[in-house]
Amino acid sequence: MVRLGAMLLICLFSSLIPVQAAPAPPPHWSVGYHELTFLDPLDLKPMRAIAFYPSTGIEHSSKLEGYLVQATEDARVAIGRFPMLMLSHGNTGTPLALHDLATSLARKGFVVVAVIHPGDNSKDHSRLGTLSNLYGRPIQISEAITATLADPMLSPFVNPDEVGVIGYSAGGETALILSGATPDLNRLRRYCKERPDDGDACSTNGELIVDRDDLRPVADPRVHALLLMAPLSLKFGRHTLAGVHVPVLLYSGDGDKLVALDKNAAALARQLPVAPDFKLLAGAGHFVFMAPCTRDQLAAMPALCTDADGVDREDIHRNLISEAGRFFFHTLAKPSRAGMQTADQTLP
Repeated sequence: MVRLGAMLLICLFSSLIPVQAAPAPPPHWSVGYHELTFLDPLDLKPMRAIAFYPSTGIEHSSKLEGYLVQATEDARVAIGRFPMLMLSHGNTGTPLALHDLATSLARKGFVVVAVIHPGDNSKDHSRLGTLSNLYGRPIQISEAITATLADPMLSPFVNPDEVGVIGYSAGGETALILSGATPDLNRLRRYCKERPDDGDACSTNGELIVDRDDLRPVADPRVHALLLMAPLSLKFGRHTLAGVHVPVLLYSGDGDKLVALDKNAAALARQLPVAPDFKLLAGAGHFVFMAPCTRDQLAAMPALCTDADGVDREDIHRNLISEAGRFFFHTLAKPSRAGMQTADQTLP
């Protein structure tokens, strides 16, 4: 009888011990996309951006300009106030070439706005090599931020205090200007005298076409973090980077034959006032940051789709997406805010 009473007491006391609830699993969002149209601040003609966002709708694949993208047009937006990431593509490129990064970050809890730069995209090269392109691209990104924050569908779900920029190739130059860097055109002239065979950076022999003399580099104080991939950054030196004080996650491949590593990403890593998290990818070329190609894309554009032996683009993208999500969550998002819990929130 005494043993029975003791056992009952043990059961009673053990039932009073508080049990710690297991942490709630992160939300599993699908991805929606929404087309934005607003005026190009350079000439007041319409320009476009595509916003990818967390959704609670059923996800479908969509064909966007030849790319099969895992997102559904105008699907229901998930409830929350999400950080916003602006995506700036490379010269004569398209942000859809990075569609897997955009949709994966949206699935983690970010609104990713992929801007198509007028005059410098895959269908329109009219501003290539001009001052209006150098100084106009950052102004276009700023206008896209404003347009997103005013969009009736997206604005209730975006946090205006949590804005980052993703810049690939020339988009890296754009991102740096937005965060306070000032291009030094003499650096471009000197570089093109030293390396005149660089057909990408020196297509105009180191002299940008002065099509506008009223434009200047304009920073946007709303930008608080940068992800740069193979950035074109040779126009910046330590002195002209002095105004950049936002955290930077920097990627480059040491096999980049298009944007010289030593004069761009490697020099940038040494000269930024706040040391970036610099990840150098062994053997990787300039185009490794584009989404892994389908069989049809490989046949149509082998130069953009073929990587060096030993370079696994799919594995690089898995790591890039994970690191980018973690970086932007820790630099932008407020962990205590209800409705925002990225898939990486449980990681250190």
